[in-house]
Amino acid sequence: MAVARLAMVSLDCAEPVPLAKFWAALLDGTVIVSDDQVSAVQTDAIMIATIRVPDYRPPTWPGGATPKHIHLDLAVLDLDETEAAALKLGASKADDQPQPDQWRVYLDPAGHPFCLTANIPFTVG
Repeated sequence: MAVARLAMVSLDCAEPVPLAKFWAALLDGTVIVSDDQVSAVQTDAIMIATIRVPDYRPPTWPGGATPKHIHLDLAVLDLDETEAAALKLGASKADDQPQPDQWRVYLDPAGHPFCLTANIPFTVG
């Protein structure tokens, strides 16, 4: 029996407000808290917080001086359509793409890696 549920993922960054707006737009969420120290996005499934960290350095993926600590995998119906939408919202495509036909790696505006995939069911249940 579970004693807890995953409620929120928190992302360190230099600028919480624009990062929260990016994630809200990408996931069809709502920014419910917004200031220069912390912002929060509510989605149907989870909350994402963006938190200002002094001297923030984005992770370098897949290796490098600042390794990633976490990344998000997002289920999509169409990789090409979702890629276009993510790029338009401000994501950038990572140079290293180990399996681009299965998983595509992007960086959010603060440099956090995330993946888009059609290999995970889009709906749960």
